[in-house]
Amino acid sequence: MKFSFLTLFPALIESYFTDSILKRAIDNGLMSVECINIRSYALDKYKKVDDPPISGGAGQVLKAEVLDRALKDLEHSHIIFLTPCGKPFKHTDARRLSQKPHISFVCGRYEGFDERVIERHANEVLSIGDFILTGGELPALMMCDSISRFIPNVLGNANSLHNESFEDNLLAPPSFAKVTHSDMFSPVPSVYLKGNHSKITSLKRHLALCKTKYFRPDLYQAYIHSEHEKRKE
Repeated sequence: MKFSFLTLFPALIESYFTDSILKRAIDNGLMSVECINIRSYALDKYKKVDDPPISGGAGQVLKAEVLDRALKDLEHSHIIFLTPCGKPFKHTDARRLSQKPHISFVCGRYEGFDERVIERHANEVLSIGDFILTGGELPALMMCDSISRFIPNVLGNANSLHNESFEDNLLAPPSFAKVTHSDMFSPVPSVYLKGNHSKITSLKRHLALCKTKYFRPDLYQAYIHSEHEKRKE
């Protein structure tokens, strides 16, 4: 699978892939990453990529013609614009997008993109939340990281994908490291120590429900609704 990042600051992207799981995935040929400097598609001698908004106001807008030239080479890919106006990115989106052979992330800066470029080129417009950042590089990296986990063999243990947070509208149950004998910490639930996998599974399910109800009541209500719909079928 290939990821392309259109950005004014390639170094922000490139450094993320120099260590850990995604570096190994690249080294093993499971995925590839390219950074495309938007500025290289500016034609004037100053390599200018932005203009003031036509409606007035603060900030600068990335120029339509510059982005258009950059994106023409990527029309065969699945093009995603990163903007706070987009649909919230979810776990299910990561799984779905992992089936695409090539994804291109367009990382905004300043006051964002000329809307006409989004209309012409975007396959999707996504957001990571209701807040503003200085640029789209971090959201793009977050999405790439989440999507990459679903590429076969990227994770060392495929079982890591099972029983994760957001599967079935539940958060993952609490995790505990192997038992250490210390007065600093309370003991772990005794069920975990007795090797009864059926009881351990049942306890984990119960703890996942409690955790979701406490931390994410919205997800808990979605879970209750989905269970109710299943019983009606």
